[in-house]
Amino acid sequence: MNTTDCSNHVSPQKFILLGLSEDPYRQVICFLLFLVMYILKVLGNLLLIVVVRINPNLQTPMYYLLRNLSVIDFGFSSSVVPEILVNTLSKDRSISLVGCAVQMFAYVALGETECILLAVMAYDRFAAICKPLHYNTIMNKTLCHYLVAGSWSFCGITSAIHVALIFMMPYFRSIHINHFFCEIPPLLQISCRDTRLNEVVVFVSAVIIVVCSFLLTIISYLNIISTILKIRSSQGRQKAFSTCSSHLMVVVLYFGTIMFMYMRPSSAHSPETDKTVSMIYTAVTPMLNPFIYSMRNKEVKGTVKKSFFKLL
Repeated sequence: MNTTDCSNHVSPQKFILLGLSEDPYRQVICFLLFLVMYILKVLGNLLLIVVVRINPNLQTPMYYLLRNLSVIDFGFSSSVVPEILVNTLSKDRSISLVGCAVQMFAYVALGETECILLAVMAYDRFAAICKPLHYNTIMNKTLCHYLVAGSWSFCGITSAIHVALIFMMPYFRSIHINHFFCEIPPLLQISCRDTRLNEVVVFVSAVIIVVCSFLLTIISYLNIISTILKIRSSQGRQKAFSTCSSHLMVVVLYFGTIMFMYMRPSSAHSPETDKTVSMIYTAVTPMLNPFIYSMRNKEVKGTVKKSFFKLL
C-alpha cells in the first residue's frame, strides 16, 4: 500500500524507465544478451509457425497448440524486448502514458494466455499418453479452437481490468519507474493512491490463472510419469523422461517466476530482484519454448531439412 511521500505528486504524461543498469559496461552486456536471446526466440518461433503450417502431418491438436504458443511467445517478447534494446543504449528512456498502458496490456494478456495454454498442452500430452484410445475424442479440433479462443478472450479482459485500475490513478509520486518496462509492481510502488484493491485483483487473478494452470500442468505430468514408469522398455522410459523433464523445467521456471513476482505484497518487492525475475519470463523462457517443445521432434526437424534442401 503506497499512500506516503505524496506531497510532490505528479499527473504524468510520460514515464522514465530507469532500465537495467546505469553502468555503461553492464548496459552493453545486457544489450548484447537481450539481442541474442530475442533473435533466437524470433527465429525459433517463426520457424515453428511456418513448419507446422506447411507440413500436413503436423495438423494435429498438439501442433496447433504449439503454433499458438509460438505466436504468444513472439508477441510477448516483442511487446517488451525491443523497448529494452532501445532504452538500454539510449539517453531518452521515456515512454508515453499510452505507450506504457499498451505495453502493460499486451504483456499481461499474452503472459496469462501462455499460462493457460501450457496447462492445455500438458493435458493434451496426458490424453495422448494416458488415454491413447480416447485421445481423438478428448482433444478434438473444435475443443482446441474453443480453448484457445476462450483463453485469449478471458486473459484480454483480465488484462484490461489491470490496466484500467493502474491508469485510473490520477497521481504518482514520481515519473521514474525503476524497471526496464511498464510492469505492474513497479508502478504500484510509485502510486500515490491506496493500492490494496490493485494488489487484491492481481493476487486473485494470479491464483485463478497462474496457480490453477500450474496445478493442472503438474497433475497432468504426474499422471504421465506414472504411465511412463509402466513402460517395459528402458530406452522408451528414458526417452519419455527426457522429454517430460525438459517440459517440466520450462514450466516450473515460467510459472515459478511469475508467481514469485505477482503473489508477493508490494512491500516485499525490491527493484533488483524484480528485474532479475522479470528477465527470466520475458526473455529466457520464450527463447527456450520452441526448442524444448518442438525442435527435438523428428517431424519438425525433417520438415526443416526438406525445406532447407529445396531452397538450395
